[in-house]
Amino acid sequence: MPKIVLYARVSTSDQTLDHQRHQAEAAGFKIDKVIADHGVSGVSTKLADRPQGKRLFDLLAPGDTLVVRWVDRLGRDYRDVSNSIRHFMDEGVVVKTVINGMTFDGSTKDPIQQAVRDALIAFMAALAEAQAVATKEAQKAGIAAAKADPLTYRGRKPSYSRPQYLAVVSMLDAGSGASAISAETGLTRQSILRIREDRVGAERALSVWGL
Repeated sequence: MPKIVLYARVSTSDQTLDHQRHQAEAAGFKIDKVIADHGVSGVSTKLADRPQGKRLFDLLAPGDTLVVRWVDRLGRDYRDVSNSIRHFMDEGVVVKTVINGMTFDGSTKDPIQQAVRDALIAFMAALAEAQAVATKEAQKAGIAAAKADPLTYRGRKPSYSRPQYLAVVSMLDAGSGASAISAETGLTRQSILRIREDRVGAERALSVWGL
C-alpha cells in the first residue's frame, strides 16, 4: 500500500520534530512514517550523505509520497536539490511541500505540464541554494561585526531565536506574507518585517548575542 513519508531535518533543539510533523498534518497530510536527521547541516551535507536522508532512497517505492517542509530539506545546493527531486520522480514517488503546497509528480506525460514542472524544480532549487548562501554570508557578517566591536554592536537582544529567523527567511523566499509567517512562527509582524528589510542586521544581532 502506498505510504506518505515525512522527511525532516532538525538542526537545533528549538526546531523540533513534533513541530514539523504538526505543520505537515495541519496542511492536510496523513503521515505514515517520519524520517529525520538531527544536527546535520543542510548547507554542507548532501541528502544521500545524511544518516537518515539516505534511507529515503531505499525506503520509498513507486506510488509513495515524500513530504518535506520545503525543497531545501532535500539537498545542500541547486544540483543536490534538483537531482534528489528528479530521482524520486523517476522512481514513481510524488514529492510534496508543506509550504505553498507544491507537488512534483513524474507521472505526467503532457509535454507542457512537464516543461512547467521542470522549470519549477529548477527555480525552487536555485532559490533554496540562494537562501543557503545568503544565510551563510549574513552569519559571517554578523560574526565579523561582533568581533570588531562587541559593545557597539550588541544592542537589544533579538525577539526571535535562530530557528525562528531561519524559518522566516525560508518562508519569505518561498513567497509567504508577513501575516502567514507570523501565524506559523509566533513572531509579530513587526519582527518579521524587520528581518525582511535587513537580513544581515538580523543575523548579526543573533551572532552578537550568541544565539
